[in-house]
Amino acid sequence: MIRLVAMDVDGTLTDGGFWMDGDGNEWKRFDVHDGYGIVTLHRAGIETAFISGRFSKATKQRAAELGVTRLVNGVGDKLSELRKIAEELNIAKEEIAFIGDDEPDIECVCWCGLGIAVSDARGGLPRAADWVTPSPGGSGAVREACEYILERNERERK
Repeated sequence: MIRLVAMDVDGTLTDGGFWMDGDGNEWKRFDVHDGYGIVTLHRAGIETAFISGRFSKATKQRAAELGVTRLVNGVGDKLSELRKIAEELNIAKEEIAFIGDDEPDIECVCWCGLGIAVSDARGGLPRAADWVTPSPGGSGAVREACEYILERNERERK
């Protein structure tokens, strides 16, 4: 049973692009369907976390809007952070799903109980993942992963 869903942000919750204005401001596009998927996880009692390799104020804002209370924003070692979150929540690695899009996510995808890659994932991540979403990052992939996890949990309950 999955009790924690952690995910990368850039390339997973977004299409990997961002706009910069030259004055230090940036903008990112998040998919509303992905956001609703995260809300459905919360309604089902599943914890969520964003673990991003790149710091962004937009990521912090999106996490707050969605009620994602576990945010690691701008970190090099994602697996260490995921392990800390699991320990804080007393959740076994088998009860964790991680969604990612590129090589910095491979360790998390391989370590947890359910590793998920978005369809346009790069490097060795698709081969390392247990499941690959039909849609690319930033275009409903997280929503698909949330639905997959909820269905999987329901099957395990029966």
